[in-house]
Amino acid sequence: MKLFVAGLPNDFDDTDLKEMFELYGEVTSARVIVDRATGKSKGFGFVDMLNQSEALETIEALDGAGLRRGKKITVKQAEEQPRDQNSGRSTGSMGRNSNNSGRNNNNRFNKRY
Repeated sequence: MKLFVAGLPNDFDDTDLKEMFELYGEVTSARVIVDRATGKSKGFGFVDMLNQSEALETIEALDGAGLRRGKKITVKQAEEQPRDQNSGRSTGSMGRNSNNSGRNNNNRFNKRY
């Protein structure tokens, strides 16, 4: 299951993202999106998790969680976006609505981040 992650610190890289999500299950890939011109993180990325139930539990655990660096992250199921046939770019928005209640009791995450 592919997850969309937003609110990442600027110094987060693919390895940091993968290690964060491996606390909750098997990660097949993790990618922080970077600006082509500057090479700096755009503050969001995508994580592929092998097991759907682990991915859903991870969304529940991490969506709205605060990082020690003062940011709160958003974690949602990524939605496949139709490609614009002329430009090859995706159109539309990512994610879905979710309820952020009860997400502060997350010991594995809080100990590390």
